[in-house]
Amino acid sequence: MLHMNQIDQVKDLQRQGLGPCEIAERLGINRKTTAKYMKQEDFSAPAELQAPLPSKLDPWKSIIDQWLAEDLKMRFKQRHTAMRIHTRLLEEHPGDYNCSYPLVQRYVKRRKAARKESEGFLELVWSKGEAQADFGEAELIEAGIRRTVKYLALTFPFSNAGFTQCFGGETAECVSQGLKDIFSHIGGVPARIVFDNATGVGRRVRDRVTLSQLFLRFKCHYGFAVSFCNPASGHEKGNVENKIGYARRNFFVPLPVVDSLEAWNKELLEKAANDHERPHYKKGQSIAELFEEERRSLGALPARSFNVERFERVPTDGYGKFCVDGKHWYSSAPECGNSEVTVGLKAHELVVYRSDGAPLSVHRRIYGDERSDSCDYRTSLETLMKKPGAWINSAFRAGVEDTVRAAMDELPKPDLRKVLKVLVKSSTTFGFDVAMTSLEEAIARGRLDSFSLGAVASRVAFDGLHGIPSEGPDLGAYDRALISSPETVS
Repeated sequence: MLHMNQIDQVKDLQRQGLGPCEIAERLGINRKTTAKYMKQEDFSAPAELQAPLPSKLDPWKSIIDQWLAEDLKMRFKQRHTAMRIHTRLLEEHPGDYNCSYPLVQRYVKRRKAARKESEGFLELVWSKGEAQADFGEAELIEAGIRRTVKYLALTFPFSNAGFTQCFGGETAECVSQGLKDIFSHIGGVPARIVFDNATGVGRRVRDRVTLSQLFLRFKCHYGFAVSFCNPASGHEKGNVENKIGYARRNFFVPLPVVDSLEAWNKELLEKAANDHERPHYKKGQSIAELFEEERRSLGALPARSFNVERFERVPTDGYGKFCVDGKHWYSSAPECGNSEVTVGLKAHELVVYRSDGAPLSVHRRIYGDERSDSCDYRTSLETLMKKPGAWINSAFRAGVEDTVRAAMDELPKPDLRKVLKVLVKSSTTFGFDVAMTSLEEAIARGRLDSFSLGAVASRVAFDGLHGIPSEGPDLGAYDRALISSPETVS
């Protein structure tokens, strides 16, 4: 029996006037078979397909299908092979299972081939464990400043469950960090995520999408598939489009007032859990119940967490500053001027690294089209400690509160050097925020000296500024040994 493409060649040569012998010789097929198809005129598909013949494997196919479905949640090396399926059936059903290994092998091969073929199409009927992702835009007040943010929405059309995470932009770092946090929260990984376009995750040129290196590594790490909507086919991701509007109306009205986006993102995950208690719009169950069912179709989380960070080598100017994204300037350290530094770009932070891999400075990552200038004052403290004469024109002085600036301006140069030295030590030991809190408290108490500053920093770090100090060890033994009782005094 010939395939349709071979039959088409036969009919084409027949139209050219060739006979059965010539056609058979040219195509390398049997002459009688050639003649048979030359005579055939009706090539319509039959109205009814022949029912498949019964197989000895039929009673076991549902079990095999279940194992193959469960394999989708496992890492690649922990999935069933055809031999393992055959052996497991023999072990678990002795006396009942009597099929040969080749029979199992052929069935497993067909099932896996059918699954691969189905992955090549974007179906509008969504299966469990498939998701859609896109960005929306909203406003909020972060640390007292009103700003526009981008929020990533990830939805599961089968259950209508949705999750939201906020960022300053739509970069690959933002997409990866948002997905990572959502995966961790729900305890699994979707089989496939559909994106509208390549914003953040890559670059689209006509119909071809090239994924960014960071997102490609993230995708491989978590083991999910990615699809993109066809051009002008927004209906292919209508679920996430609706969820973006729903999130804006329910989570961003009235204007949220938050300390940081990281804290707000944790709250958004909790809000999603509460929101899922409402009923599904047509399935008669709550979203939470449907998503709990869908959760069983998610892939397993990898053993190791993915580091969402993109590294770059960037040149610095004479002041140790460098530019990222063409418009945003950050400080490294004065001694790094006119050189190159390694920076790590994260979703919320930008880290400058020393040559030994230790962080040199940490910045809040800035997004937007307007030029910005960010300085990590920790990197300038050591330079000021060595050169206190530069205090009056330093960026650190310009960035502190007026009361702090005025108090430190009054210090003689030797005392200023001592205070800066304690600040450097406190910042290194306890963190920059603790060092600054201790500085402000020492000034408020009128005790701006190196000894008081160090003591306050330790108090803030260990007990909290307003906390009750721990009782510590019992020193009564020393009292009894060193202090004489009144009776023994002559």
